[in-house]
Amino acid sequence: MAARERLICASADLADGGGGVRFEVTRWGEARAAFAVRYGGKVHAYLNSCAHVPVELDLLPGHFFDLTGHYLVCAAHGAHYRAGDGFCEMGPCKGRSLRALEIVERDGQVFIVEEG
Repeated sequence: MAARERLICASADLADGGGGVRFEVTRWGEARAAFAVRYGGKVHAYLNSCAHVPVELDLLPGHFFDLTGHYLVCAAHGAHYRAGDGFCEMGPCKGRSLRALEIVERDGQVFIVEEG
């Protein structure tokens, strides 16, 4: 099946190290929570599920970064994930990673690449 792109948000909605945008994707035949953030000038997207226990990372919608704006933090367990690749550096799931999603940014907009 061919992949297709779906608009998530305007590029301007994602400030570097700032608030994220929540959205849904279909994976494994089910709707799943996901989010996009900007870090290091690039947009990254992940399933919104901690690698330790499958709970959403953000306690408040769209708040994924720690106070430094460098790590994505699970509000339930305190796990710290690198924003650029989703790798957990600290917490109960150290060494595991968030599930990355394919994202495209062009013409001032951010798109998720959905499975066909």
